[in-house]
Amino acid sequence: MAQAQPSIVKTSPAILADLLQCGRPLVMGILNVTPDSFSDGGRFLDPSNALKHAAEMTEQGADILDIGAESTRPYGGQQPVSADDELARLKSVLPAVAAGSLPVSIDTIKASVAEWALDHGAAIVNDVWGLQHDTDMAKLVAERGVPVIVMHNRDAADETIDIVADVIAFFERTLEIADRAGIARDQIVLDPGIGFGKTPQQSLICLARLDDFKRFGLPLLVGASRKRFINFVTPAPPTERIGGSLASHLYAAAHGAAIVRVHDVAETVQALRIADAIRAAQ
Repeated sequence: MAQAQPSIVKTSPAILADLLQCGRPLVMGILNVTPDSFSDGGRFLDPSNALKHAAEMTEQGADILDIGAESTRPYGGQQPVSADDELARLKSVLPAVAAGSLPVSIDTIKASVAEWALDHGAAIVNDVWGLQHDTDMAKLVAERGVPVIVMHNRDAADETIDIVADVIAFFERTLEIADRAGIARDQIVLDPGIGFGKTPQQSLICLARLDDFKRFGLPLLVGASRKRFINFVTPAPPTERIGGSLASHLYAAAHGAAIVRVHDVAETVQALRIADAIRAAQ
């Protein structure tokens, strides 16, 4: 008997606006179903562990769950993954997570994988090459009318460049691609790509100068969780960089980040709520 084809999940064009309407930074929980992610590679490759972790992050207060099945390690060393392998890792996890209470983002650079994920419940596309890797990605996002997170990236870090100018030029190219494809501006989130194609010092500069990226009038996402620049300042292995991650995301939230992408959901939610309570007490 032929297998029934999945129905395309209809996602609300207003989902991003609805999420941002809460008036506080959103917490995106990371779910890596990969063997080689820099911080938690292999921990959630088993579907049962992945589903348990998704449930935990939901309970801890995440607003969005970001699922990726190909490591995009910011410092290299990962093995390329075929679309078939990426889908094989997602099939036992993404539909079940998407059936839960939180919107799911698909972290992929492949339009074919993003399309499958959208067909099976994902509501947001997260492209770490900002629509500049797979030429079909912008068309897919436009056709589906879904939000897209576009991240700055480089093949390699170059300590001689003005990194802020490079990020701005990258975003300008990405937005040109989005405009040509017909992606509505109110469906786009910009991510300066902390740790990706940057030296540790350049990552710090991007965080320090988040205001420079507000010129586009679009929401900003910051993903500083457990990144190497923390080790550059205070040496520690990835799993012991929670303090640095919290400091970075609190700073980002105070300077306009609309979304923070994190491994440690409970700690981040607590930190953001306390910071908000302190401001309210003024």
